[in-house]
Amino acid sequence: MKTEATAYLSLGANLGNAAATIADALARLDAQGARIVRRSSDYETPPWGKLDQPAFINVCAEIATTLTPVELLRLCLSVETSLGRQRIEKWGPRTIDIDLLAYGDAIIQTDELTLPHPYVLERAFVLVPLKEIAPDLVISGVRISDRLSELPNETIRKLGPGRAQP
Repeated sequence: MKTEATAYLSLGANLGNAAATIADALARLDAQGARIVRRSSDYETPPWGKLDQPAFINVCAEIATTLTPVELLRLCLSVETSLGRQRIEKWGPRTIDIDLLAYGDAIIQTDELTLPHPYVLERAFVLVPLKEIAPDLVISGVRISDRLSELPNETIRKLGPGRAQP
């Protein structure tokens, strides 16, 4: 029997019914080997990287899985594709984005996968929902709640679980 690992995902969307798409993505992940242990509330967040686009809905989830890190990444990409994700413009609008933030204490640097996620400690839109479900989580030797207090203040609004985009 494979040992279960704990991993953390960030999900975001700003096209269509973002909250419903995120809920659908979580259900699909849960049904395919990425058991959802905890899920944050929905947060409305400003765009990052490319600013001239609608606000995002962002969520983080703690999962338990026997999938390897690469298998989990491939599952996330498969779920994105099944929900209509098209990679047209870097940091542009999207129906769904699923990022693998951390997988246990794994440190991986390959062409396919970098863990921990290279931007996890730079993005308040990730750290705010992640702090809700794992306030004491340490990534790359940094407690996420401590790192969040060092980031510039962004307008991040808690919407609550299962709420549709306003």
